[in-house]
Amino acid sequence: MTQAIQIGIIGSGGIAAAHARAYKKMPDVKIVAVADVIPGKAKEFIEKLELKDAKAFDDHRELLQLDLDGVSICTPNVAHHPTTVDSLSAGKHVLVEKPMAVTLQQAIEMVEASKKADRMLSVGFQPRYDPNMQAVKELVQSGQLGNVYYVQAGGGRRRGMPRGTFINKELAGAGAMADIGCYSLDLALNTLGYPKPLTVSAYTSNHFGTNPLYHQEADRFDVEDFGTAFIRLEGGIVLNFKISWAMHMDSLGPTLFLGTDAGLKLTPAGSGPWSGVWDGGIGEISMFHDIKGHHVETEIPVKQHQLDIFYEKVRDFVVSIKESRSAPIPGEQIVINQAIIDGILRSSDEGREVSVDIPNFK
Repeated sequence: MTQAIQIGIIGSGGIAAAHARAYKKMPDVKIVAVADVIPGKAKEFIEKLELKDAKAFDDHRELLQLDLDGVSICTPNVAHHPTTVDSLSAGKHVLVEKPMAVTLQQAIEMVEASKKADRMLSVGFQPRYDPNMQAVKELVQSGQLGNVYYVQAGGGRRRGMPRGTFINKELAGAGAMADIGCYSLDLALNTLGYPKPLTVSAYTSNHFGTNPLYHQEADRFDVEDFGTAFIRLEGGIVLNFKISWAMHMDSLGPTLFLGTDAGLKLTPAGSGPWSGVWDGGIGEISMFHDIKGHHVETEIPVKQHQLDIFYEKVRDFVVSIKESRSAPIPGEQIVINQAIIDGILRSSDEGREVSVDIPNFK
């Protein structure tokens, strides 16, 4: 019998539990250890999730001394960088939750650490495993739209502001951008083949989060709850991006891909005040094109499925370890996602358009 893949989990909050439950479904995986900086929390996590024989640590560096194949990093955003770099340097493959990091420089250093250690760095964007998301990418990459020159992406919740670490800049780095904006960016950029950004002109605000009428923790809310940006990408493509945790509106509009031969319109699945963003599936897909001089709208059927896309993300990481494959969602790509978020925040702070510079990794 082949030896089970040995996994450690750093962080023991809600997202860590989702990782643990996914790993527990895999007969070829063993969760060896859990670490959390809060004394006793890792042990409590292990007991609650019945992780037989798993060891608890208060310091992730002690966990990394074990003979592990891979590590899931499920800490608050601010700790993604140090725990990832430490894990890679210790010779472990890494699956880090989104957003990749707090700053662009941190994301760059994480990829550099992956290269230096010759270990995989994958980032947790499970919507990529939705069959409809994959179908959209295949359609755009097939060339049926012609040359794509404009993309409108992002989404908005009428009310959907989280609490806790999400709203504190020292822990999260950013608000709606880091929480749900990164998903929308990944949808657009992954569909296009991840072209690099050149410039960003942006605006952000937090009118709702800082108002006690709308948020119970308004006094400690210091991140953005709304943002919009105009982003120039390589290849003559422009990206009109917008995201919102809260607003007096039902929608910020669909996601659009405009090409020289056809256009594509996507609406997100779900309903209610927390819906309207791309952390889930696709509700409707329509293609607009011409046939013999007639304007035609073709509805593309949305595949109904029961796929657990979060499980698929974690499973792909495990299979990549077993088969010595490259990262399913490589850090080299998601650096671009992080660079745009970084550019949006810089542009908003400075009140002007800013340039984006990303190194070419060897």
